[in-house]
Amino acid sequence: MTSRRRRPPGPTGLRVSIGDGALRSPKHWPQLHNPFLPSWGEPYPQIARRMLGAVYRARRLAESHEAVCVSHQLPIWTLRRFLEGRRLWHDPRRRQCSLASLTSLLFDDERLVAIRYTEPAGASSPTVAGA
Repeated sequence: MTSRRRRPPGPTGLRVSIGDGALRSPKHWPQLHNPFLPSWGEPYPQIARRMLGAVYRARRLAESHEAVCVSHQLPIWTLRRFLEGRRLWHDPRRRQCSLASLTSLLFDDERLVAIRYTEPAGASSPTVAGA
């Protein structure tokens, strides 16, 4: 049996956006102790599995049609990195997942054949607050 150190609970109700300064406060630094694991609680592999389950459920329910799933940046980027076989922890400033972007998963039956990224509303920066 392995022991697992419990992390302190995350900052409930705290809005955290790139550039808003919330994480510059020393009282929030305990939440940043491990850059390889999101400090708000759900580990990257769990995010990837949850998102993959949602994708396959949507694909099954929309058989022979298209499905649209909406999520925040982190889960989308984590799923994409998982599907591409890349490490899940990453620098959030380098995500290819901007505001109003589309990450498309293309299937041939149940087999994923392509991942496409577009910004139909025009290019934006993933560092924009709220992204």
